[in-house]
This record gives sequence, C-alpha cells and structure tokens, in this order.
Amino acid sequence: MKDKKVGQSVPMQSALHQRKAAAKLGRDVQAKIGQQLRAMYDEVLSQGVPDRFVELLDRLDQRDNKD
Repeated sequence: MKDKKVGQSVPMQSALHQRKAAAKLGRDVQAKIGQQLRAMYDEVLSQGVPDRFVELLDRLDQRDNKD
C-alpha cells in the first residue's frame, strides 16, 4: 500500500467525473421528479404575492424612478 504525500489529492476533474457517473438517474426517475417539482411550483404560483411584498416592490420602483 502506497502512502500519499501530504497535500497530494486526486485531480479535481476525475473526482467530478466519478460523482457525475454515480449520480445519473434513469429517465423514469427524472420524469417523476419533474412532475413533482411542477406540481409544487404550480401550487406556489397559485398562492400569489402577499400585499406587503407588492407594496415594498412599488416603493423600490418609485426610488429607482427618482434616481
């Protein structure tokens, strides 16, 4: 067994390549995740923006217009 020298590491590209290879998902899993994300996002969109945020954004727009 060879000892690694202090400060010696695996090249970044090969480590990244190994993680990408291990992280691949099948198309069916990707499709299911996509469906669930769309459902969650649609629910968030249907909630709308709270009035206090709209007022804050209006005030910020007014400041920008003055400058």
